[in-house]
Amino acid sequence: MDIIVCVKQVPEVTDAELDITRDGTDIEKEDLEMSINEWDNYAVEEAVRIKEAMGGKVTVVTLGDEDSEDVLRRALAMGADEAILVDEEGFEGSDAAGIAKGLLKAIGDRHFDLLLTGVQSSDDNWAQVGLLMAEWLSLPFASLAVKIEPQGERVLVHRELEANTVEQVELAIPAAITVQTGINEPRYVSIMGIRKVRNIEIQQVSAEDLGLDENEIGAGGSSIAEISLSLPEEGEGAEILTGSMDEICEKAAQIIRDRGGVA
Repeated sequence: MDIIVCVKQVPEVTDAELDITRDGTDIEKEDLEMSINEWDNYAVEEAVRIKEAMGGKVTVVTLGDEDSEDVLRRALAMGADEAILVDEEGFEGSDAAGIAKGLLKAIGDRHFDLLLTGVQSSDDNWAQVGLLMAEWLSLPFASLAVKIEPQGERVLVHRELEANTVEQVELAIPAAITVQTGINEPRYVSIMGIRKVRNIEIQQVSAEDLGLDENEIGAGGSSIAEISLSLPEEGEGAEILTGSMDEICEKAAQIIRDRGGVA
C-alpha cells in the first residue's frame, strides 16, 4: 500500500518566552526549537505501521525552508521511503488553500492509496489543508481518525466525535484521512537513526518548478490577511485562598457572586 504523508515543521512554544516580530504579524522564531508537528508525527507513524504490515511505500512531503529537511529526515528514520521538500519562498502569507495547492502540485501524479495529514498544525490550527486536498482530488475522506484499518480495496476509519463517541466510516481507496493524536505511540527516533538516512536524497522543488504564481499562493493568493498578533495582557496575579475547606469554598463563592457569576 502506497501512502503519502504531509508533514510540517513547527516551533516548540510550550515553555518558551515568546516575542512578537516588529511588524506584529508573527512570533520571533530564530531562537525557538523546531520540531515535527505533533499530529503529523502520529500520521507518519501510522503510515509506517501500515507499510510494515502490508508492504508498499511511504512518501513524506513538507513545505518549508531548508531547515525543514530535519522533519523529513526524522520521518525517513521512522521508516518512510521518500521525501519531498517544497521551498517556502513565494508561499509567505499563504492561507490553507495556498499551502494545499503547493503540496498537491508536489505530489503530482504519484500513485497512492492513502493520503494522510495531521488533523491540524500547532501553529496555525487551521485544520483545513488535508480536507482541501481531498476535495480538490475528489477523494473520499475522513477526519479525526483514531484508528485506520485497510481492508482490500476499502479502508475502515474510526473517527473521534464529541462526548467521547466514535464513528466508523468505510472509504473506497484511494482515500484521504486526517489523523488525530493518540492513534498510536510514535516510535523513538535516535540521532543514530537519523544519521543512517542522511544519504537518502530529498527531492527539492520550488513554486516556480510547480508552475505556481503569486496569484495562487502567498499573500496575493490568500483569502485572509494577517492584521496583527499580540500576547495576552498579564493580570495582577492569582489570589490564594486560605483557611479550612468550608472557609475556602465560602470565599470562592463570594468572589463569584461579587463578580456577577451568580445571583
